[in-house]
Amino acid sequence: MEGRRLSNDTTAAGYLTSVGDEPTYDEALEREISRWIRGVTRLDKNLVYPRWTDPQTQIPKNGTTWCAFGITAIPEDANPAYIQSDESAEQWSHEAIDILCCFYGPQGMSVASRFRDGLFVSQNNAELNQAGMTFKQCGRLQSLPELINNQWVRRYDLSVQLRRKIIRTYGIKTFLSTQVQFFGD
Repeated sequence: MEGRRLSNDTTAAGYLTSVGDEPTYDEALEREISRWIRGVTRLDKNLVYPRWTDPQTQIPKNGTTWCAFGITAIPEDANPAYIQSDESAEQWSHEAIDILCCFYGPQGMSVASRFRDGLFVSQNNAELNQAGMTFKQCGRLQSLPELINNQWVRRYDLSVQLRRKIIRTYGIKTFLSTQVQFFGD
C-alpha cells in the first residue's frame, strides 16, 4: 500500500500540515512556566524545575525549599473555529494546561500559599499573558509528605490550570484563488 503524500496547500492532493509559527510546547513551554512560578514565588531559578526530565535534575539538599512542576494534561476545545482568507485558513482553538506544582522543604507551605495567592493578582496574570497564557483556576493546597533518601520531606501540592489560544495556519485556498481543472466531457 502506497503512503499518502504530504501537501502544503489545497492545490494538490495529500495531507495538509500547519505552516508558519507553531505554539510553544515541550521544553520551551516548561521554561515559560518555570519563569512564571519563579516570578510569583520569588524562588531562585535553580530551585524551580520540571519534574520529569531526562536527565533528571538533581534535587536540592534536605533543608532547602524548592518547587518541581509537571504538565499533567493539555485538554482542548472540542470545536475549533476556522477563519478563511484567500490564501489560507486559520484554525483557532483554546487549550488548557494542567500543571501539578509540588513545593518541598521547610518553607514549602509558605511558598505554596504565596504562589496560590499570587495567582489571583491581576499584574501577575498580565505578565503571564505576555507568554500567551492566562490563569484559569487552581485546586486546594494539599500536604503530601514524601520519603526522599530515607528522610521525610515536607511537600505541598497545588494543581493549577492555565488557558491559551492556539492558532494554526493551513494552506487551504478559497475557490476564488484556486485554479480548477475539470475532467471528462
